Amino acid sequence: MNTPPPSERGTVRRLPQRASYEEAVIHSILDEGLVAHVGVAVEGQPYVIPMIYGRIGRHLYLHGASVSRLARQLAQGVPVCLTVTLLDGLVLARSAFHHSANYRSVVALGTAVLVTDDEEKTRALEALTDHALRGRWAEVRPPNAQERKATSVLRLPLDEASAKVRTGPPRDDDEDLPLECWAGVLPLRLLTLPPEPAPDLREGIHPSAALLEYRVRQGSS
Repeated sequence: MNTPPPSERGTVRRLPQRASYEEAVIHSILDEGLVAHVGVAVEGQPYVIPMIYGRIGRHLYLHGASVSRLARQLAQGVPVCLTVTLLDGLVLARSAFHHSANYRSVVALGTAVLVTDDEEKTRALEALTDHALRGRWAEVRPPNAQERKATSVLRLPLDEASAKVRTGPPRDDDEDLPLECWAGVLPLRLLTLPPEPAPDLREGIHPSAALLEYRVRQGSS
């Protein structure tokens, strides 16, 4: 049985056959993505801000400078719309109208809440760090008291989240099939390059296994 939409406003209207409300699908897209775009009204003006995030269970965690306008606004409990998109390929049809893209995306609606519990804040910062590079938290110095004070962490529930996915070749009209025009999919992927050491890195310190594993997992040149 298909999972029903989480709410009326969380229902995918355009091409609903591409929608999924399954937690496993939503979580897999969020776990593979790196950057979320967060839409929120700040001082009466609409903004869309790219933000790194981390996931723990059915919640996403965002972070920013405590003094930033966005963090202060979100901490007041305002509605937000968060999106994550993975672009898998360009779909090249025989007609301009049927050009498209293969993608996996998530839209989450909800209210971000300021994390005040110290233990939860630590777990969230660990999740944010390890989302960028699995195992990185264990390799580095954790934030000190001053750094933690300067950082706001916000929790967004995934109660109203939906996924939308397109796969496969172009869907050309029958009358366009005889056209002398190449049609198909140009696959795309995120490419990682060799690590570039910091100019002040001491000799003899090499990339960790987590970093080398990341290159293999994401694909490398």
